[in-house]
Amino acid sequence: MCEVLKVSRSSYYKYLHKTESKRSRENRMYEEEIMKIYEESKKRYGAPKIHKMLVNKGYNISLKRVQRLMNKLGIKSIIIKKFKPYSSSNRVEERENILNRDFSTTTINQKWVTDITYIYTVKDKWCYLATVIDLYTKKVIGYAFSKTMDTELAIRAVENAYNTQKPQGELILHSDLGSQYTSTKFQEYILSKGNIKHSFSHKGCPYDNACIESFHASLKKEEVNLATYHDFDTARLAIFEYIESW
Repeated sequence: MCEVLKVSRSSYYKYLHKTESKRSRENRMYEEEIMKIYEESKKRYGAPKIHKMLVNKGYNISLKRVQRLMNKLGIKSIIIKKFKPYSSSNRVEERENILNRDFSTTTINQKWVTDITYIYTVKDKWCYLATVIDLYTKKVIGYAFSKTMDTELAIRAVENAYNTQKPQGELILHSDLGSQYTSTKFQEYILSKGNIKHSFSHKGCPYDNACIESFHASLKKEEVNLATYHDFDTARLAIFEYIESW
């Protein structure tokens, strides 16, 4: 056979005993892990999050290598442009920004941030999610979902966080200048707690509340914009699953 193919016997036997390289074996293993994480995240995770998951599992792999392998596998995080509501033309009175973009904390229940975002459903049209995040843990500690964007929604989210966390010391709660948060009713609720100081973003400055803006952006990219919710209850269940599981 070697004579017919004009191949030397030494080359032929070397080919028979050829072993897979270490890097090739590693790439195969990483590809399996990457696909597993990607599928388990419902195709939400891109290279940075998959890289972080691999590192947490003890793998010594660079972000660039993860990006190359994902490109080879033909997978990527699905990102869809989010809805941007029209800004209000109403005049907004500036209020004190106690937080002043200082997102650092030393323990839980020192600084909370809160905001409201829009979620569309086929039957019930726009619904609204209010969330509260603790800047120490970067986790959602309270939220509320409603068909109306009113002060009650904003209060319910903060109340859920307060009842869960039971903060004892002085607490800064930061929000934007939305009417739900500047209303008399919300201010009365804050005063009733005794240990909450309300801080406000400057008008038109989303960076003043960057942490919760980032969470809502991830929620939209990784869940909301990838689905079509039939009604309020369908959306509520999906949001519950995302917040509690992810």
